[in-house]
Amino acid sequence: MSRHFNTARALVGGALVAACVAINTADAQAPGPSPAKIAVENRKAEFTLIGNFFRWFGAVARGNAPYDEAEAKKRAARIAYLAEFLDESFPEISNVGEPDSKAKPEVWKEKAEFDKKLAKFKDDARIFAETVAKEKGATEAFKTAVANLGQDCKGCHDSYKAK
Repeated sequence: MSRHFNTARALVGGALVAACVAINTADAQAPGPSPAKIAVENRKAEFTLIGNFFRWFGAVARGNAPYDEAEAKKRAARIAYLAEFLDESFPEISNVGEPDSKAKPEVWKEKAEFDKKLAKFKDDARIFAETVAKEKGATEAFKTAVANLGQDCKGCHDSYKAK
């Protein structure tokens, strides 16, 4: 009986190994997402995070949320950091249109103008983080920095994002 048990165990073990090899081989051969899809997903993730971190500042500037210095510094630094990724977020291959992307074709048709707005956003995000690091509350300088960065967002959304 022991000999049959060992033979059966060897067969099952061999079958499991063969199945794992087959699964891994199939996964290795399966195509991943296209470069366009990856670019769109990265862009959406970057802007979602920037928006999530920035929304709190609007509430603070309007007096609807309390100012928290540590929270402000952390959020502002993250926005400035994420803004640096945006140069790589609009490759030509990612001009796929709706429903996959809300980026209008004008992003690529008016590339020089779009790049200027993107550069301004990056600069203002850096200035925003510097201002937040210096200010000790929801001061006028803080509110101005929030408004400037918010206008950058609105300007691009109005021109380059489908509703």
